[in-house]
Amino acid sequence: MLKTLYLGLKFSFSHFSTLPIRFDKSDDLSQKDILGATLLMLPLVGLILGSITVLLFSLLSSLTWYGAVISAIFYMISYGFIHTEAVIDVVDAIYASHSNKDAYTIIKEPTVGAMGVLYAIALVLLKVTGIAFLLMHHLFFEFIAILIISRVSLLVLFKLHTFKSSFATALKEGLSNGYFIASLVIFTTIGTLLTLEFTLFLIEGVLLALIFSYGIKLKLGFVNGDVLGVTLEGVETILLLLVALLLVN
Repeated sequence: MLKTLYLGLKFSFSHFSTLPIRFDKSDDLSQKDILGATLLMLPLVGLILGSITVLLFSLLSSLTWYGAVISAIFYMISYGFIHTEAVIDVVDAIYASHSNKDAYTIIKEPTVGAMGVLYAIALVLLKVTGIAFLLMHHLFFEFIAILIISRVSLLVLFKLHTFKSSFATALKEGLSNGYFIASLVIFTTIGTLLTLEFTLFLIEGVLLALIFSYGIKLKLGFVNGDVLGVTLEGVETILLLLVALLLVN
C-alpha cells in the first residue's frame, strides 16, 4: 500500500508538473491502484507548486511587481503549460465544430489555429496578472488554496464524466470511492487551515468546473484531457478574480 501511494505521488508530480522525477524500470505505473493514487495526490501538486511560487516571490519581493510577475510566470512553467496548451486545442476544436468539422480530429492535430492562440494569450495575461495581484497583496494562503481547489474540482469531474481518452478513462477507473473521499477530506482540511473561506471557494470552484466542463461538452460532444485542462485554467483564473474582489479592500 505504501509503495502504491509513493508511486502514485511520483507519477502525479511527473505527469502534472515539471519537477524532476525518476522511476525505476521495474515500476509498473499502469496498475489501477497506482493510477488512483495519482489522482489522490493531484491536489498536493497544486499545494507544492503554489508553495514554491510563494517562496520564490518572498526571495524576489524587493522587486515588488516585477518579482510578482516572475513568480506568476514561474507557476505556469512549473506545470509545463500543459493545461494552457489545452486551451488552444479546445478553442480550435470549438471553432472547427462551427464549420461542421470533426472536433475530435481537430483537437488531436499538432498544428494550432489563430483563435486558439489568441484565447491562450488572453488567459495567460489574466492569470499572470491575477497571481501577481494576490502575491502583491500577500494573499499567499488564498493563492495556494486556489491551486488545491482547481485540482480537487478535477477529481469531481473524473467521477462524473465519461472520457474520450484512454488515459483519462484509466485514471477514472483507478479513482475508487475511498481514494476520492480521502482526497476530499485531506485537502479540505488542509485548505481550511490555510484560509477560513476555503469551503466557500471550494463550492465556487466545483460549480465553475461543472459549468466549464459541461459547457464545452455541449459544444464538442465529448470530454477528454484537454477539456479538463481548460477547466483547471478557467477555475483558477476566475477564483483569482473572486478572491481579489472579496478580500482586497
